[in-house]
Amino acid sequence: MSSADPTPGKRNTGIPDHLLDWQLPPGWTWGDTGYYANYRHAQEIVDSLGRSLALVTAPNVDHAPWLFHEARELAHNNHPAIPTTYHFWTQHAASRRGPGYLRRWVTGETVGARIRRLGTETVPYMLRVLRAVGSAVAYLHDAGHTHGAISPDTIYVTPTGRVWLLGWQWALPRSEIPAGLRPDPLYTPAPSEWEAGMWEPSALSDQWQLAASCFAILTGELPPRTEIPPVRWARPDCPANVAELLDRAMAVNPDNRFHSVASVLRAVEKMTGSGTPGLGGVEIASGEHKAVSEEERLRWATGDDYEVLSALGSGTFGSVWRVRDLTLQREVAMKMLHPQVARSDAAVARFQREAQMAARLQHPAIVPIYDWDSKGDMHWYIMELEEEGSVADLVRRNGPVPLSDLAPQMDSVLDGLKVAHEAGIIHRDLKPENLLIDRYRRWRIADFGIANAMGEEWAGSSGTPAFAPPEQLLGEPQGVAADLFAAAALVYFSLTGAAPFTGTDSRAILAAQLAGKVDFSSFHPAVADFLRRGLAADPDARFADAAEMQHEWRRVTRDALRDGTRVPLGRRMVNSIERFFGLAPDAERVGN
Repeated sequence: MSSADPTPGKRNTGIPDHLLDWQLPPGWTWGDTGYYANYRHAQEIVDSLGRSLALVTAPNVDHAPWLFHEARELAHNNHPAIPTTYHFWTQHAASRRGPGYLRRWVTGETVGARIRRLGTETVPYMLRVLRAVGSAVAYLHDAGHTHGAISPDTIYVTPTGRVWLLGWQWALPRSEIPAGLRPDPLYTPAPSEWEAGMWEPSALSDQWQLAASCFAILTGELPPRTEIPPVRWARPDCPANVAELLDRAMAVNPDNRFHSVASVLRAVEKMTGSGTPGLGGVEIASGEHKAVSEEERLRWATGDDYEVLSALGSGTFGSVWRVRDLTLQREVAMKMLHPQVARSDAAVARFQREAQMAARLQHPAIVPIYDWDSKGDMHWYIMELEEEGSVADLVRRNGPVPLSDLAPQMDSVLDGLKVAHEAGIIHRDLKPENLLIDRYRRWRIADFGIANAMGEEWAGSSGTPAFAPPEQLLGEPQGVAADLFAAAALVYFSLTGAAPFTGTDSRAILAAQLAGKVDFSSFHPAVADFLRRGLAADPDARFADAAEMQHEWRRVTRDALRDGTRVPLGRRMVNSIERFFGLAPDAERVGN
């Protein structure tokens, strides 16, 4: 195989050629995707415990010694931003696998891919990356090593905001890297002290690359090697103290940079006593100011027990944060009521009731609640952190979910709803963003934000219009049928990537629901009938309860999947050709 490096971040589906002869241990399975980058290939595999791992290999067989040195060095690192390495498979005559090593599978995308997809990011986002990656690099420097390939394309951010640093094949002594190889100069920032074509990593060049990657986050492109424009020229809304820090770290003369990356991190922490980067005296967008101010207050209220790591999301009534439990030394999610909402005693009581109701529910498909607390006008509860983001993230990242993958997940979700309904709790805001995915790829219901104890007098149009039933949009009382409508809408969304009813506002969506304007023609007939009943405008026309819906879902998916396997090979080939030319045959339908 050629030693040429594939395009950074090039993804593959299926098993690549160099892994076709591998035989995994009993109970292990191949995952769906992998990617090539920097003379390496990482393929997802699932072990017998259900964990997603990355099998890291070198497509070029001549690079096997280099791969082993990388695995050996990486296995001795212990830092939150460095993936854990578990095992190295050595190739020998008695085994049909190796060489390759296993590390944690990292879900998400590189900062570079995100910039190319969405454009520039906010200052708080950049500072989060700076602190996480800077901490890993400082850890590496303390051990006497350098990284040498810090770039937007070696920094990964998960859907829940966790930051990982990869590219560790370059963090080795030069004698252990094949002669003539270096990180791709097209994607790796090079400081001024490196002459053209030169690669001489040092602690100061690592600092420059880290700052250059932050510059790219704010401006959308890497800085030039010399004549670097001041950060505030390219990003006027960047706070002056933050811009000055990046400008110094990117100084053309290495002697003018910070003494170390650890010094950079200390400078960031000194910007405010709370550890939140200072934004004083700088005109910024009101939304960003609100987010930073809220983070400062949260750090003040929880600093003795939790370290605030990053924001995960925000809604009308509250926000969710990734935090580290300092007592148990684990990362968890914290849901906090917005301070302005907490001025209402009724809102605080309702928020506390949400935590109490969710904590009562013990089910594999429901995110567990750990604790509730408050300080001053800050009120929060702690729940399990689901590393893989939400179903909305999954569909946005990978496209529609195959029925074979969706069937067991929705079966579990419906079982969770059954348990909640039996406990007298209706969710009333089921949507893709509230179905979270844990590291074992299980879908779990979160955010009982507008749930209430059944039997109370309740009516309102809360919820998310695209997944809310007509009775909810009309402000009428709702029963369990409201959650069943949302569950059917989630099935439709997962299989197609779009909500069943669309419109510019809730009134337009309601009109589409009442008129039954939804297209079921692309679905297997059994799946279409299931969706038609679940999405009925009349609550009485839907399933009687979650148990009946679950029973019907099992029957429908069993029939649809069985019919799908019966399509002859020749017919499937013809179907593929017809799909290529835009002619969708009846035999190849969504959910088949």
